[in-house]
Amino acid sequence: MAELKLAVIDVKPGATMESQSGLQMLRPRIYGAYAEPAGRRKVAAVIMHPTSNFMGHYLIQPLAERGICCMGLNSRYVNNDTVLLMERVIQDLGAGVKYLRDAGYEKVVLIGNSGGAALSSFYQAQAENLTAVRFAHGDPTGLSPEDLPPVDGIALCAAHEGRSRLFLNWLDPSVVDESDPLSADPEYDMFNPEHGPPYSTAFLEKFRAKQRQRRDRIENWALARLRMLRSDPKGPQDQAFVVYRTLADPRCLDLSLDPNDREIGSVWGDARKVNYAGNSMGRYTSLTAFLSQWSSRSQADGPSNLANTSVPVLLATYTGDASTFPSTRDAWLQAAPGRIRNIDILGGNHYLAGQPEQVMEVADAIAVWAHGL
Repeated sequence: MAELKLAVIDVKPGATMESQSGLQMLRPRIYGAYAEPAGRRKVAAVIMHPTSNFMGHYLIQPLAERGICCMGLNSRYVNNDTVLLMERVIQDLGAGVKYLRDAGYEKVVLIGNSGGAALSSFYQAQAENLTAVRFAHGDPTGLSPEDLPPVDGIALCAAHEGRSRLFLNWLDPSVVDESDPLSADPEYDMFNPEHGPPYSTAFLEKFRAKQRQRRDRIENWALARLRMLRSDPKGPQDQAFVVYRTLADPRCLDLSLDPNDREIGSVWGDARKVNYAGNSMGRYTSLTAFLSQWSSRSQADGPSNLANTSVPVLLATYTGDASTFPSTRDAWLQAAPGRIRNIDILGGNHYLAGQPEQVMEVADAIAVWAHGL
């Protein structure tokens, strides 16, 4: 087994109060863990998620054994996306790419796993043509081409399409009162057994429409609230808030919808319990972070960004995943025709938890693809 090494990388300061640590705000650093193969420094990979700790990712050692240096890199927002700005995360990812380029690797690829898929696509789209000069809330990002050295390819695994699409697809439309996590209109409640599963086409149509209405209502409130706060230059510039019930996707309970090899439930267990839990996707956020990550104004949509890249793409579809589906695979394939190839990892759950054979299968596929670039 290759020795695991620690990468400590200085990055540029970002937004005010994006950390409660004064030292981290004044001199921000990000951390990664990587394993290097012996011999020539030919191919390296960065695997990163906006907020998850990937320093122990399951692909680091297997790829090193296959001749690829793989770095699991954390962003400055590791384990806390409350004030996360996607435009700042790609700056951190760029620092990791530069670290490996400076180490002498001839080719560098990105591995976008789960929420890292949209991140990787956003990164490369901006590396090829920088357009994200302002955040979704309007402030300048301060990004420059030097922050974003382009990579040579992107591998996507169990690839979510992006936080804004997840939020829309998972938001519970039955919420009546945004301040009350228990409020529910039974007409739009997917956990009301009167509706299913299985769910009728009519119920699904009104359910999805109501999801969009709730998303738009929260988004419009966030925009109006931010304008109000910033109308006073000496007043607060942002505000924290809570979004209740953010895991209500009928596909969790109805396996006939977007069918694959998944089991009933969410990637975190019982869907209803997670929906009502004290912590879940997008639960705690700020106005600016919501607009950057979860809103329709987010610049970090996966497939649309992938369409604006030019590099080869490998897509690994985990067929037992409870949070990515055949429609997800198709969205990625349609975004990069002629330069994307899909492989199915049969029975693979979202995290490949307890599935060592599938881990090796993914590592083999990525290694063959990356060495062929």
